[in-house]
Amino acid sequence: MSGGAFVVSAGAVSALGVGDEAFSVGREGDRPRVAICPDVRLREAGLLRPVSARVTGLELRASDLATDLLGFALRRCVAGLDPAWLNKRVGLAIGTSSGGMLTSERFFSALARKEQLLPSFARGATYFAPLEQATADLRIAFAPRVMVLGACASSTLAVGLALRWLELGRCDIALAGGYDALSLFVASGFEALRATTAALPRPFRVGRDGMALGEGAAVVALSRSSEAGRPLGYMAGFGASTDAVHLTAPDPTGQGLARAATLALADAGVSAGAIDLVGAHATATPFNDPAEVKALRLALGSVAPKVVHPFKAQIGHTLGAAGVLESLALLDAMNRDIAPAAAGGGELDPECAVPLLEKNGRLQTGAALKLSSAFGGTNAALVLTTGATGTSPRPRRDVFLVAFTTLSEPFDNDVLAARHPHVHRLDHMSKLVISAVHALALRADIATLRGAGLVLGHTLATLEHNAVFDARRRERGARFVEPRRFPATSPNAASGECAIAFQLTGPTFAVGASLHGGLEALAVARDLVAVGDAATMLVVAADLAGATSSALLSAAGAPPLAEGACVALLSCYSARALGPACDGCQPGSGGAGLPNELPPTLASGRDWAWAAPYGHCELESYLRGLG
Repeated sequence: MSGGAFVVSAGAVSALGVGDEAFSVGREGDRPRVAICPDVRLREAGLLRPVSARVTGLELRASDLATDLLGFALRRCVAGLDPAWLNKRVGLAIGTSSGGMLTSERFFSALARKEQLLPSFARGATYFAPLEQATADLRIAFAPRVMVLGACASSTLAVGLALRWLELGRCDIALAGGYDALSLFVASGFEALRATTAALPRPFRVGRDGMALGEGAAVVALSRSSEAGRPLGYMAGFGASTDAVHLTAPDPTGQGLARAATLALADAGVSAGAIDLVGAHATATPFNDPAEVKALRLALGSVAPKVVHPFKAQIGHTLGAAGVLESLALLDAMNRDIAPAAAGGGELDPECAVPLLEKNGRLQTGAALKLSSAFGGTNAALVLTTGATGTSPRPRRDVFLVAFTTLSEPFDNDVLAARHPHVHRLDHMSKLVISAVHALALRADIATLRGAGLVLGHTLATLEHNAVFDARRRERGARFVEPRRFPATSPNAASGECAIAFQLTGPTFAVGASLHGGLEALAVARDLVAVGDAATMLVVAADLAGATSSALLSAAGAPPLAEGACVALLSCYSARALGPACDGCQPGSGGAGLPNELPPTLASGRDWAWAAPYGHCELESYLRGLG
């Protein structure tokens, strides 16, 4: 057995219901249940396409719905485990797209009105606040602990990281998943980008006009042993890649997503011909669906799957929860031999000729493929099977620190223009990250980084950009937000723009489970190199310092944040240069080996009292200590 693990428990909530109802595909002969409907709150806010799939009937405990969603999924998942396993080493990988955005909206408004900001209120406005609050009562010492900020691929990436931890022996059991609650901030942004539907999503159909946003959460427990709980299936393989083409649109050729799928198949030891069922990303947008179909054809070849399941057409696009909820739907179908039907009627687009069913049928299959893609060109894929695939273990690779450098401010546009085709449209965070990587390449005399990956660690993520976008929303109304500003509010945006600038086609995404996102990014990138997901990874810790972040940290009782970035280059090659991963580089000597155990970030309850520098300053200090 290589990188796979049993799914030994699950907790989930979606607009379809709680528990198993959140992802059940129904019985043979059923038509798909659709929870998407007109949204009064979005209509009253002035949006022109006010449809969504909201969660109802959930007992509310917290001031932020995102915390309640994640908390429910976590508690339900933990309840299904053998209690003895919770005394072992437990990892936690949770993905989100918008984190505590509901509280952020209130925080931005209160700040504008110059109201007094209580510490708990300020802390709740961070991306990691729901994770911090939802885990507070579990009394489990999670390690490793990561929050993935990979936009719509977040929970698929989180599952992949959990699989890698188990393979590397970093924990005995890992909880992985994702969550998101629907906010006006996010809804107005997606409508401004013309990505939402006016009625119901119709994936792969003629005349499709977009997705409907949904909310939900799902967490699965993964273990190399089937004895930790009641096995629901097997996560057999994982793959991740980056398009490096466009920030918000998919690679029209499908090549980036196909690479992730091919890597997942190889990781699982499953042939393309064994895939009968595909859980599609299927946003029902004009550009995503045909690109995804091309990716499927590239990854699976001439052997087409028997059924494609576009679950977003039923529960909405649940953003950070989408990958895991859709994976659980696949496992439900596989365990009950159901061929799941596709919601959304109409004529099939000739460009998107995939097998869609009107009603549930019968299908016996041992393997399924789940695809996810996201802002920033991020792609991730999972292979799910009904039992362990028994692939051979892979050797663990040593990881070397090749070089690192720091930067306090971006280069000017004339310098960056040689790296990025649209430098004048870049946001400040993206300019900072690209500048830092450019400075590293110059300092280390690296000819190209093509093919590498990047993990971006945040302290407060895109808080400054978010405050500006939300101010415009409050001033002008939700219908009149600026579409050019919305992509930069994704914590994954800067990593995606950097991927375009340097053609980084390996795993590329952001993380940030606490104030110590830089060290978190270092640990994640180290593991991706160690297990073979990339030969070379960039680690960037970057933060913007402005009035909003200053007010939040001051109210929370934390030290101020310094603006700047620290970037490090990790490689499985001990040479100064990058060997085969870097065209035109000549192998040299040197490179410090990273220790097996990096310093853990502080427990969430102590993060706000931590007095040492965090962000890029903390990462730089640690890297200098290695020298």
